Amino acid sequence: MAEVEIGRGKRGRQGFALDDVGIVPSRRTRDPEEVSTAWQIDAYRFDTPLLAAPMDSVVSPATAVTIGRLGGLPVIDLEGLWTRYDDPEPLLAEIAELDGEVATARLQQIYAAPIREDLIGARIDELRAAGVTVAGALSPPRVQTLHKAVVAAGVDILVIRGTTVSAEHVSGRAEPLNLKRFIYELDVPVVVGGAATYQAALHLMRTGAAGVLVGFGGGAGGTTRSVLGVWVAMASAIADVAAARRDYLDESGGRYVHVVADGSIGRSGDIPKAIACGADAVMIGSPLARAVEAPGRGWHWGAEAWHGQLPRGERVWVGTSGTLEQIMVGPSQAADGSMNLVGALRRAMATTGFTDVKDFQRVEVTVHG
Repeated sequence: MAEVEIGRGKRGRQGFALDDVGIVPSRRTRDPEEVSTAWQIDAYRFDTPLLAAPMDSVVSPATAVTIGRLGGLPVIDLEGLWTRYDDPEPLLAEIAELDGEVATARLQQIYAAPIREDLIGARIDELRAAGVTVAGALSPPRVQTLHKAVVAAGVDILVIRGTTVSAEHVSGRAEPLNLKRFIYELDVPVVVGGAATYQAALHLMRTGAAGVLVGFGGGAGGTTRSVLGVWVAMASAIADVAAARRDYLDESGGRYVHVVADGSIGRSGDIPKAIACGADAVMIGSPLARAVEAPGRGWHWGAEAWHGQLPRGERVWVGTSGTLEQIMVGPSQAADGSMNLVGALRRAMATTGFTDVKDFQRVEVTVHG
């Protein structure tokens, strides 16, 4: 990719966001009913390549069950309200009524309650009893202290999710997390990220991860770009990490690591564009936060919003557009890309003649940014 001269002393690569990318129709089309949107990671197969982001405004035990039954993979935040309080519903109701000027400070107070290992086990048991695949998320700082309780409780997939996660964390204060040794010793597949460059993703793939998250988390409510100045255009980031997947496939003798786009997926059209750039699946937050059943009650926030020292997110109003079923699999009652996410992906694939998600990564795209 060409570099652009910012000034005489600095050059930078030009990056493209998903809004800059368009999918090109081909000479062949198919019936949407003949298209498969199925996705499989490790031993777990799903009807759709959609992961629900580990945010308290999106995933509760109840919504996790519904999302799982609709064919997606819900990821519950194992450091969120559901592992800090026996019944967080009154607090979720309070958060929905907070005045904007005090929202961040109150979120910090609410999330200051300690994480309870007994509640981690209880939440995972609840999901397992419902018969859905259980994915739980931990942040890099807490994964070493909590992972044993998570694995012992029977989690199926562990997600290690942070703003930026590296295979090599340098610290002079504490024993750093050795991801390669850590993942090797676990008995469950691990999805880890965010990463946004070829080299960072390649290093994460070498740790033995089953999947790599592309992006910085936070999504619609994230302010990492304005607080830290850290940001990479998503279409370019996905394509870079997909290149790392291809090269690691050769390097490892055939080990395939899944690429999951995490962030900038706000409307249905963003999903096929992310896959066209090389993603195997997408992690979504704000589209599901608009569900009638969403625990955020029309509000949306992530872990970055309640960070104790430097919040890099905020509670944002996304409103309510329909049920989880309408948003995920339709039928849609809106023409703005907020509903029937799977149907839109299926039709995009059919319009370009592809029958499965993996093949759809080969679709031609144009750049118009």
